[in-house]
Amino acid sequence: MMNMEPIVALEIGTSHVRVFVGEAREDDGLMITAVGSSPSSGMRKGELFHYDSVTSCIETALRQAEEAADIVINEVYLTMSGSQIESLPSRGEMPVDGEIGQDHVEHVLKLAKEVALPADRQILHSIVGQYSVDGLQGVMPVGMVGEMLAVDVLIVHGIHSRMLNLIRAVKSLKLDVKDLLFSGLCSAMAVLSAEQKLQGALVIDLGGGTTDYVVYAQARIADAGVIGVGGDHVTNDIARAFRLSTQEAEQVKLRHGDALISAAGRTRRLPLSAVPGEAARAIKLRDLQTVIHERMDEMFGLIRSRLQEQNLLHQLGAGVVLTGGGAHMANLAHLAEKVFGLPCEVGVPRNVCGMAANLALPKYATGIGALLCGYKSARMQAEQARSIWRKVGHWFGVGGLERGGWR
Repeated sequence: MMNMEPIVALEIGTSHVRVFVGEAREDDGLMITAVGSSPSSGMRKGELFHYDSVTSCIETALRQAEEAADIVINEVYLTMSGSQIESLPSRGEMPVDGEIGQDHVEHVLKLAKEVALPADRQILHSIVGQYSVDGLQGVMPVGMVGEMLAVDVLIVHGIHSRMLNLIRAVKSLKLDVKDLLFSGLCSAMAVLSAEQKLQGALVIDLGGGTTDYVVYAQARIADAGVIGVGGDHVTNDIARAFRLSTQEAEQVKLRHGDALISAAGRTRRLPLSAVPGEAARAIKLRDLQTVIHERMDEMFGLIRSRLQEQNLLHQLGAGVVLTGGGAHMANLAHLAEKVFGLPCEVGVPRNVCGMAANLALPKYATGIGALLCGYKSARMQAEQARSIWRKVGHWFGVGGLERGGWR
């Protein structure tokens, strides 16, 4: 077991702010030891619009997590979403003469990352896809011989000022941001198996203000993005259609929401709270289903169109995985199957323990995935540090000290 500090992930969503604390187990697995949560205020479509409200929500969730885990939190892995986040495929190529070394790999990767983005945009992730040598794809190039080396990279980027505002809100609470993580990638990390990644899968995370999506093809991330439509938009559609308050529309959605239009909905009526000065009202279930269906069908259609443009639909052997707070709506998976023409399932976080029985829900996928990303990064850093110390011990002839308990 590696000796490392607790990992903390902070998810600032449109509907909720959550803080997740995880610790390494003796078998090097990840155990979730605490969660802090607060209703979100000051966020719209995954982006900050009221600074003080957001910082107050973060502080509430943070204190809950600190008390539950009995620790002081100083740094976090911060998830990032918002309709301003986009992705761009990039390819780096360079000629090589003979055997390919690590320096060639580093240089071609640098070339792929040198993309021309607008001045207001900043790279969030540069995700390596696959290397090619003389057109042969999916190779490990070091040690091979060839004439042309290439690498495909997916650049995930966002508007610098909008990301910076969220970072400033976090730092105002005396927290360091260990790393920024795209929410959609975190969700995919939490819910997909290695087999699903290999077969190809589309992960759709349905949040309150936005919907993130990530595409895996042949075990590599081939596309990612954000649609500026979430559960709150469905609620607003219901409120406008039936003259309801936002609060009542949300309750109607949660109790009776259905993404497909059913035959039974033609006759069933749902009683509503009376408007002052008017008689008691009711709406047809079919009318409610129609409002929800149109919005969700449109949102899935936007993602499908993007995948068609990228020629990725035929590579999704494992189908579609829905996650996020909106994933449990009745018949939503069936609607996704119809739109994409692929099998669909609801995905829950995996590969964690501790509080997992209570947290194995789609709405926790982003936060738990951020913990997993942070844990993976921390383990890599710890391994690198141990490797350095092994070299130092070898140089000075003290290699036996490590085996004798010097660590």
